[in-house]
Amino acid sequence: MSKPLILVTNDDGITAPGLRALVKSLQEIGEVVVVAPDSPQSGMGHAITLDNTLYSKRVIIDTAEDAAKEYSCSGTPADCVKLALQELLDRRPDICVSGINHGSNASINVIYSGTMSAAIEAGIEGIPAIGFSLCDYSWEANFAPAQKAIKKIVSEALQNGIPKGVVLNVNIPKTAQGGIKGIKICRQARANWKEKFDKRTNPSGKDYYWLTGEFQLLDKGEDTDEWALSQGYISVVPTQFDLTAHHAIQDINTWNLNEY
Repeated sequence: MSKPLILVTNDDGITAPGLRALVKSLQEIGEVVVVAPDSPQSGMGHAITLDNTLYSKRVIIDTAEDAAKEYSCSGTPADCVKLALQELLDRRPDICVSGINHGSNASINVIYSGTMSAAIEAGIEGIPAIGFSLCDYSWEANFAPAQKAIKKIVSEALQNGIPKGVVLNVNIPKTAQGGIKGIKICRQARANWKEKFDKRTNPSGKDYYWLTGEFQLLDKGEDTDEWALSQGYISVVPTQFDLTAHHAIQDINTWNLNEY
């Protein structure tokens, strides 16, 4: 039987060390094709390109004989998945894997994440998908300790499937003295960003702003992704892209909306 086809993408750009580490891990499992942004696209969420031209080209970053086939794309992470599925791949991928992101996408960060939006785009198309993130923003982050777990999670997803309408958000703790303790299936922690803008003035007298902020964890539960990461575990959160608040439908049906 042929190897499973694995579509790999990210939001840090095609040359990011996290993506290189991911490709290396997944080549032991299947046939890897990379379609990734040609420049960093962090925080893009699920943005897509509508009013600009998209460009894509075959690139050679790894010169090894068995290197993965790779394409750079001028668009967003979601664009990369759309273009891969519609134009660049010879067949439908068995799974889409996004990452490894430089920095956490746990808790509320999933809303803003280009890494997870790429995985969600694949999920919308009915393709099993996983986003991986390492809780270390450094370009020189050590991805090696996570590679065994990544191969295990992807292999299990290929073997068992991922529930329909679900994408996995996997976050990996920055390894401390004791290393990674294990893997925990979690819920998304309740948290937000207390944001501020650093206002400055340029030499021509025009004001400009830098977004800053502080992460606020509002959840003390011991079943959340943030708790698992703080204890040295990899967190796996099943994430859905159906944003309907089903629990609220009954309450809102009590509103008097028939007369307007």
